[in-house]
Amino acid sequence: MCLAVPGKVVEIKEAQPGVVGQLAMVDFQGNKVEVSLAMVPEAELGSWVLVHAGFAINVLDEQEAAETWQSLKEAGLDLEIPGSSDN
Repeated sequence: MCLAVPGKVVEIKEAQPGVVGQLAMVDFQGNKVEVSLAMVPEAELGSWVLVHAGFAINVLDEQEAAETWQSLKEAGLDLEIPGSSDN
């Protein structure tokens, strides 16, 4: 099953040659993962984004992010944050 999970942009990195779009560090309830913002160039520091396979695919408000996490918890999913080895 593929899921997208919400996280908060806590750092936006400088543009890198050969990389399309900005990269950001996104905090997923304490786990920080590097994510591409190429699909959501409007995302900024402090934005909540929905992330799938290392790409932010949508910008959310904080309430939507909280409701999504709550739904995932209620579903009993043991989530593994993509790219994180801290789980």
